[in-house]
Amino acid sequence: MWSIIKFDRKNLHTLKKELKDKIGTDAKFYLPKIQIKKFLKNKTLFKEELLLGNYLFFFHNKLKNNGILENLKYCRGLKYFLFELLSSQKEINEFIYRCKKNENEKGFLMASFFEFKENCKYQFLSGPFSNFVLENLKVNKLSINGMIGNYKIIASKKNNIFRAV
Repeated sequence: MWSIIKFDRKNLHTLKKELKDKIGTDAKFYLPKIQIKKFLKNKTLFKEELLLGNYLFFFHNKLKNNGILENLKYCRGLKYFLFELLSSQKEINEFIYRCKKNENEKGFLMASFFEFKENCKYQFLSGPFSNFVLENLKVNKLSINGMIGNYKIIASKKNNIFRAV
């Protein structure tokens, strides 16, 4: 059964080790991440961002027993477990499958993971237009047409990562 954990970023490695020690080595963790490309003073920087912030997916067959979660909630680096996810297992599995399907060889989510809706606002997270807001006019198969201020632009969906605003 999958569970969702809120964790302390400083103690993630310790948390994973403690959970494996307490519940068994067949525990699985999934932490979707994206790679953001930024330009700073004629240099290209790559930054790793966690897609879900301080949340990760944790799988073990013993998690169906609520007593196990009581024993695990005092691990170092753990803020809390999200309980009562038995009815959401199908959606969690579908989300994880979709994430893994859209990962590159380094384990980062590709831009194809993100979906776009017409007439919405999106903020660039990577590329030369980082932190600019794109007012979306039209979505094509390979690009997104929009406005940044008074300027019309066409941005590739493949090379840029966006966030809905």
